[in-house]
Amino acid sequence: MSKRGLYAVLLASLLPLVCYFIVKHYSSESLSMPRYYMPDSTVTRLENGKLIEDTIWHKIPDFTLTNQLGKEVKLSDYEGKVIIADFFFTHCPTICPKLTSNMKELASAITNASRVGDKTNYNIRFLSFSVDPERDSVPQLKKWADRFQVNPEQWDLLTGDKQIIYDLALNDFKLGIVDGKGVDTAFIHTDHFVLIDGNRHIRGYYHGLEEKDLKRLSRDAVLLTLEKDSNKKSGLPVKSLAIFFVIAAVAVGLFMILFKNKSNANSYLEKK
Repeated sequence: MSKRGLYAVLLASLLPLVCYFIVKHYSSESLSMPRYYMPDSTVTRLENGKLIEDTIWHKIPDFTLTNQLGKEVKLSDYEGKVIIADFFFTHCPTICPKLTSNMKELASAITNASRVGDKTNYNIRFLSFSVDPERDSVPQLKKWADRFQVNPEQWDLLTGDKQIIYDLALNDFKLGIVDGKGVDTAFIHTDHFVLIDGNRHIRGYYHGLEEKDLKRLSRDAVLLTLEKDSNKKSGLPVKSLAIFFVIAAVAVGLFMILFKNKSNANSYLEKK
């Protein structure tokens, strides 16, 4: 084998490996998935002779409330969807209008990959819970929705039983832990947006009035739409693809060498 042929084979073999490490680096660094919050418990299982400890993460329970159109809404309606949620009330004179305005900007900015037609990303849904359901009736929520041009196919403003809403905020969304100064059992007033994945696990808390947090929330929500369901079998891993490309590159290189040797042999016989 000539040096030139050897270099070609080495280059063809190393290129997929280089690509693999680049993909691995950016997958673990720049595209790291949002972490889980609020563990409920841990369980230990035996796998291949080893004890493995798994964390059981807190899951938001199902509920039934009413949206701005008077329709019954359940969390189970959003099975597999990424959810961005917040808590507000329409008579709020301070932060709530800005929170809703920022939520509207998020909903408009997070689009699908379509170049034409409807660009709404229906894999991400928005829920706003009224913490003043006595005054925030369906007509009142409808006025608020019209004021901020809320798309009812993507975003529900919710009212209903106060006990259900406050239990969700304090015991399930855990806002009393995250924002103890702004949340109490008498009245909830927080600027936090909460990110929930398709399995109802909390994946992030973000200040809805801070631009830096809103950008991070937008990025994390889109990443969660790309996250594979742990209950489903994953596709061919990146590492396996890299090995496949290395084998393919070596096979091509060997074929080229054999072809070249055969050509040289034929040329030699023709000269004789």
